[in-house]
Amino acid sequence: MSEHATARAAAAGSCSCGETSGLLVPEVATILDVRNETAAGDVKTFRVALDDPAAAWVHRAGQCAMVSVFGVGEAMISITSSPTRGWPLELSIKRMGRVTGALHDAGPGEKIGLRGPYGNHFPTGDWKGKRLVFIAGGIGLAPVRCLIDYCLAHRSDFGPVDIIYGARSPGDLCFKPDIFERWPKEKDTRVHLTVDKGDDEWTGPVGFVPAFLEELGPSPDNAVAITCGPPIMIKFVLQALGRLGYTDDQIVTTLELKMQCGVGKCGRCNIGDKYVCVDGPVFTLSQIKKMPNEF
Repeated sequence: MSEHATARAAAAGSCSCGETSGLLVPEVATILDVRNETAAGDVKTFRVALDDPAAAWVHRAGQCAMVSVFGVGEAMISITSSPTRGWPLELSIKRMGRVTGALHDAGPGEKIGLRGPYGNHFPTGDWKGKRLVFIAGGIGLAPVRCLIDYCLAHRSDFGPVDIIYGARSPGDLCFKPDIFERWPKEKDTRVHLTVDKGDDEWTGPVGFVPAFLEELGPSPDNAVAITCGPPIMIKFVLQALGRLGYTDDQIVTTLELKMQCGVGKCGRCNIGDKYVCVDGPVFTLSQIKKMPNEF
């Protein structure tokens, strides 16, 4: 039985405990290093490796991992590093609650639990030859970074790339080596940055991401738009893309914030007849519009 079929059976009430147990038992992993992504230190990137290399799995861009802090709890986290880089994995995490707070208090050498990968992935095979427009806000760049690096590692498969990224302030911009140095050097790749409010050193655009997107006006011709960020940002980005002429099938987003168990058992991510952890978290806007308004 496939992982998707197993999760479906579990959600329907059939017993498939033996077949899902491998996805529910965490492997022990070690934090190799930690780096701050923001000036306030509220977003950190953890580079982690499994203690048993034989247990390593291969993820695809857009999938998630369940991270456990022993004695505290667990949280579903987007994988930040591209599959092309293999292990160790990178996980970029914003301090939000008990589990993420405990992770932020951990340092190199400490043990955590790791299981996955969960969910579907970005359908990059359908995008060959297309212009890619990435639109992200704040920590929403984390899952998009995984996809950007995957696409840049297969640069000849895709058309021009535009990366539109914003944050509340210059200090809140994540992955600064990528957005200021590495990505702009890639062939036919442009990085557009904005902040809600600048400071004395900021000389770039100031404004919210949706308005900035419309100002830039990337053409919808033979294009795909991928967006991730705070829900309110995504709402207005989707509206802006519609005004720019993008169809619902050209717009892709991710709903990983709805995920919890990862295998369709807990029901937390259920929307209509969909389980975000099994059928998603990556959806086109046309797929989302067919769901009940429950998220």
